[in-house]
Amino acid sequence: MHDERRRIEERVERVHNQRIKPAIYSATVPFEVEAWHAPGEPVSFEEAAAARYTPFAMDTPWGPPWGTTWLRMRGRVPAEWAGRRVEAVIDLGFVGDWPGNQAEALVHLPDGRPLKAVNPLNQYVPIGNPVSGGEEIDYLVEAASNPDILANDFAAPTPLGDVLTAGDKPLYTFQRADIAVLDEEVWHLDLDLQVLRELMVHLGEHEPRRHEIMHALDRAMDVLDLDDISGSAAAVREVLAPVLARPAHASAHTVSGVGHAHIDSAWLWPIRETKRKTSRTFSNVTSLADEYDDFIFACSQAQQYEWVRDNYPHVWARIQESVKKGQWAPVGGMWVEADGNLPGGEAIARQLIHGKRFFIEYFGVETKGVWLPDSFGYTAAYPQLAKLAGNDWFLTQKISWNQTNKFPHHTFWWEGIDGTRIFTHFPPVDTYNARFSGEEMDRAVRNYSEKGGGSRSLAPFGWGDGGGGPTREIMERARRLADLEGSPKVVVEHPDEFFAKAREEYPDAPVWVGELYLELHRATYTSQARTKQGNRRSEHRLREAELWATTAALHAPGYLYPYEKLDRLWKTVLLHQFHDILPGSSIAWVHREAEAEYARVAEELEALTAEAVAALGADGTRVFNTSPFDRAEVVRTPEGAPAYVEVPASGSAPLTDAEPARPVKVEGRVLDNGLVRVEVAQDGTLASVRDLRAGREVLADKGNLLRLHTDLPNYWDAWDIDKHYRNRYADLLDADAVTVVEADALIGAIRVTRSFGKGSKVTQTITLRAGSPRIDFETEIDWHEAEKILKAGFPVDIRAPHSSAEIQFGHIQRPTHTNTSWEAARFEVSGHRWVHIAEPGYGVAVINDSTYGHDVSRTVREDGGTTTRVSLSLVRAPRVPDPEADQGMHRFTYSLLPGASIEDAVAEGYALNLPLRVADAAGAPEPVVSVAGDGVTVEAVKLADDRSGDVVVRLYESRGGRASGVLRTGFPLAGAQVTDLLERPLQDADVTGDGGVALALRPFQVLTLRLRRAEGS
Repeated sequence: MHDERRRIEERVERVHNQRIKPAIYSATVPFEVEAWHAPGEPVSFEEAAAARYTPFAMDTPWGPPWGTTWLRMRGRVPAEWAGRRVEAVIDLGFVGDWPGNQAEALVHLPDGRPLKAVNPLNQYVPIGNPVSGGEEIDYLVEAASNPDILANDFAAPTPLGDVLTAGDKPLYTFQRADIAVLDEEVWHLDLDLQVLRELMVHLGEHEPRRHEIMHALDRAMDVLDLDDISGSAAAVREVLAPVLARPAHASAHTVSGVGHAHIDSAWLWPIRETKRKTSRTFSNVTSLADEYDDFIFACSQAQQYEWVRDNYPHVWARIQESVKKGQWAPVGGMWVEADGNLPGGEAIARQLIHGKRFFIEYFGVETKGVWLPDSFGYTAAYPQLAKLAGNDWFLTQKISWNQTNKFPHHTFWWEGIDGTRIFTHFPPVDTYNARFSGEEMDRAVRNYSEKGGGSRSLAPFGWGDGGGGPTREIMERARRLADLEGSPKVVVEHPDEFFAKAREEYPDAPVWVGELYLELHRATYTSQARTKQGNRRSEHRLREAELWATTAALHAPGYLYPYEKLDRLWKTVLLHQFHDILPGSSIAWVHREAEAEYARVAEELEALTAEAVAALGADGTRVFNTSPFDRAEVVRTPEGAPAYVEVPASGSAPLTDAEPARPVKVEGRVLDNGLVRVEVAQDGTLASVRDLRAGREVLADKGNLLRLHTDLPNYWDAWDIDKHYRNRYADLLDADAVTVVEADALIGAIRVTRSFGKGSKVTQTITLRAGSPRIDFETEIDWHEAEKILKAGFPVDIRAPHSSAEIQFGHIQRPTHTNTSWEAARFEVSGHRWVHIAEPGYGVAVINDSTYGHDVSRTVREDGGTTTRVSLSLVRAPRVPDPEADQGMHRFTYSLLPGASIEDAVAEGYALNLPLRVADAAGAPEPVVSVAGDGVTVEAVKLADDRSGDVVVRLYESRGGRASGVLRTGFPLAGAQVTDLLERPLQDADVTGDGGVALALRPFQVLTLRLRRAEGS
């Protein structure tokens, strides 16, 4: 047989694209359109309905960046169309090939009910199937002219990322507003051809099935009447029916499809626009559910549901009905799809608590899995926290983006730092916006790593980020691929069903231990430093407010615990942990608003804490310690003078001026407190740090060396730091001034100022306090660089085989060598409050109050010693998507802690992030709880969310070993229970004979206790 593949394939392609697709709508009549351009921010439907509209013609430019245009569309269905399927078809002037991140609209009926959205790949609105003919159509359409921020493919910065800089030039040209007849036979023919053509070209050329499809398509084109597409479509479909009816092989891979619409809660648009995106997409989804009984849609992020509930009650009611029918599946159980590395441990717990509770309260559904397809790596604390929240499975997809190493599994058990395992899946289709194309189905099978062990994978399908979600065309593809030879079998089902089947067939799936590190987007640990600082400070202020509010509720008559305020503030912080806000990868508008929100949260939490402390009475000045560790350190009195105090963990003490064992001495540029001796060089770096207790020099070279690197990643500016940043840098060794600014028996401080680059300036106060070996670097940076990263390096004379970095409820060890490509790829990593390096007998910690990104490397010196270098990433200067990212003033502190154990690092990490509070208060109420037992660390103290008055305490083992101890309460204890994260009882706790709670924890175990107060307490 002659090879005619090229002729046939080109024939089918041309006829399909140029004849069949244009015939899908067989007749059209235009709407009569009027427009009103809303000034400023979006308005309500009622305001828009009352506005004055003017005629609006097709091909009219419209839509300034971030503007809203309301369109009134009126028309009549022609009488002769009776019995036909009729739709409205609207093209706002869609551009590019991305269905999200551009113009989109929501169509309303005259009474204000949202009907359906209009998106680039979802332009229709159902009118009737069939129509009676003569129907009057009256729509009010809210059209958003959102700019395509990435239209220039990251080639250059754009001012479009903030309404303050975007200008007012129209972005779009209106193309179409018609009432149209959908020719269903032609529409189905179009879909038949799509599925067969794509299957054919992705089958091997040696496959008989490929040639069978090809010749069937050739015969079908012979049957098609090019002058009467509609009239001949049915006959063409009959020719194709046999090849569409051939069943899949018995061993064919199964793809479990679930509808999905990944909507970033903010990214290339502000939060206010996400509120509208959710309403548009969810309107589409509920409309599609009416058309397809077998449709199932999985949707996460309780925050987005709440927005719809509060702003679009009609859409909310439709969602509730779809959930009842089993077509809508709340998943994920988190408040938002948060970043997977940066939120603190208690914050991730609250993400799960607030998310799961929302779905239980409003839908009667307890979600069973964590749904995080798009975060930039995942902490090894997740398995335990997910299980403690009642979850059975974990889903992500982002690790497929790895730059260096291909992750070896798609279905596996993921083991966290404490030993907890959770069943985990990465969809091998490598997208969470699937459409069941031939290329995607081929990739899902070819890519699947578990062949021979498992036979199924998940494929979330639908257009995200305002693209409108799943479409009827995708559902039709799924139906055709349900049982088709040459293709995997597609079944639309709930994610819970997929995970149950996958686990049943592959219970002994392989195990992956530790973090899921994404070998890409490493700069998200550093970009937009003020946003990250706002998150860190908010997390600690929330801890502080809850602790002292609980203390006041127990000891101050008449004080009312601020449940509603704390709930609202937590949700604000949780929202801003979304995986494009906290990582710093959003437009300027998002981060400008985030900084303002963090400032508001700080003000409210400060007021709540002050109110709780004041409720304890006023009879003298006391010092309050929110940390879970006893502290002896220097504080400032209200007058600004230093004072040395000792304060118990989670308790308070009078402000006294106790004498430390050894005063601080300042001689020239040398600070000495009898524990460490710090010498500041003339260039402002640390020339020496001598640990006087151990009798050894800590540094191998200049310490606190600020290094300015060129930082231009290959593609994703705000997201990435590529390895070549290391190759070009300048050490900042020219100090404007090195000055002693404090020389007291309790505090010694030297200030170093530097000017560099394009008008940037760094001012650092190097401080040593009595009684502590911790050296603080209080830093102020006025930053005006572009495409640079500033790092602070500490070359330590330690041969450390690994570094330990704090993560949520514990820490993770990472090798300092680069023996394999896996270690080499971890050239930039994340941590929370501290990084620790050690050799047997000696360790050093680098502590911070708002920095996450760092690197650890080592070299061998000529003298044979090893230098292990810890470098903190302080600030970056990417230009896309925010051209002014990180510009301006930054204030933060980091510290060097010589002679530190892991336990020291934990304690000082809390101390730096939870400064002692000095305030007027009366008496000395006992701490709400106190713990005796090394390694047992209290993370949260609060009243139970059910308002029962019970006290809830969350604690964990923080050293990485087994721990035992006793928890005692500052109130009469009537009983104690171990609970899950949602404060639901799991078992009775072990209450000792003297009223304590016995504790026995495995390494890094998280434990939540519910403590019942005795009557009258």
